[in-house]
Amino acid sequence: MGAESSNPPASRGAPDLGEILRQWGRIGAIGFGGPPAHVALFRDLCVTRRNWLSGEQFEDAIAATNLLPGPGSTQLAIFCAWRLRGVRGALLGGAAFILPGLAAIILLALLFLDGTPPLWVRGAGAGAGAAVAAVAIRAGLGLVPASWALARLTHPMRWAAYGALGLIAAATIGPWLVLVLLGCGVFELGRRRPPEVMSTYGLWAIPLAATVASGGLGALAWVAFKVGALSYGGGFVIVPLMQADAVSHYHWMSSGQFLNAVALGQLTPGPVTQTVAVVGYAAAGIWGALLASLVAFAPSFSFILLGADRFDRLRADERARAFLGGAGPAAIGAILGSAVPLAGAISETWQLAVLAAAAVALLALRRGVVATLLAAGAAGVVLVALGAPLPG
Repeated sequence: MGAESSNPPASRGAPDLGEILRQWGRIGAIGFGGPPAHVALFRDLCVTRRNWLSGEQFEDAIAATNLLPGPGSTQLAIFCAWRLRGVRGALLGGAAFILPGLAAIILLALLFLDGTPPLWVRGAGAGAGAAVAAVAIRAGLGLVPASWALARLTHPMRWAAYGALGLIAAATIGPWLVLVLLGCGVFELGRRRPPEVMSTYGLWAIPLAATVASGGLGALAWVAFKVGALSYGGGFVIVPLMQADAVSHYHWMSSGQFLNAVALGQLTPGPVTQTVAVVGYAAAGIWGALLASLVAFAPSFSFILLGADRFDRLRADERARAFLGGAGPAAIGAILGSAVPLAGAISETWQLAVLAAAAVALLALRRGVVATLLAAGAAGVVLVALGAPLPG
């Protein structure tokens, strides 16, 4: 790591490490609503109220982190802290942002994945889990306008094709979705750059895919690595990356428990990527949850600590932008496609009614995600208390 990376230009009135710990931890604790909420909170803190960063610096940070795979709001949190207090600030700020939500989701995993959870807990999980397919559709649709605006004048037909491939892959091939995302990025790179550049930037995915472990902690680490390092678009892109492995291949959890995991990732504050902790808990208890979280978030810290001083060049790099021109729409399609296996995991008729009501609330009435999931969970509690069957 170069000296510039360790010592970024100081911002006027930059906070000390204690202030970063408090403020980043506060956002990690109240940041319900996913990346849009996190970006708004950090903009309000760093630009509007404290003037630690200029508006241009903050927008540049968003643009650069959007070019990286993995959880964008987590990388933004780490980068802003790095920009203010270097490596120590990045490590402390990133951890402070992640840990409140991580602690909350692990505690909830103890409750929801216990061998004999109370009836009301099972009803709440079944209700909230039934609604997550609608949340996925809303998340994907919300990304379409900005992505289409960038592509409609340059490659509209390929944009649609990449989106369709991502959707089909998410709905059908589960853990191998990552290869489709990479393949779309590499193909678009090849369209804009010479073939030899495409091979240089793309063929590494083939041996990487061959390293999938056969089971145990190695398999858990691989799933978590895909979530943290190979998912473009964040959020619900991680769902099909995990679902087939966690439920069908390794049998760490049931379909209903996986729906609970996705719902818990939406209901807790902080980055959605921490959903992987629930999968880790199902696979190997508390230590599995911690291992999965460590592996999933380590790439975000690495990208910033090793490359933040090169972000200006990254933003101007046509190869990076070309790759994202293919991987980005494929990721949006994957988010929409994740609704298919999520809906397919529903096993009771009353859950379909909850899903339909959630779709109306989210897509037609534009209600908040957290409020909708809480309402769906409450509906599940009531319906189960009235005798509705629980999913197996």
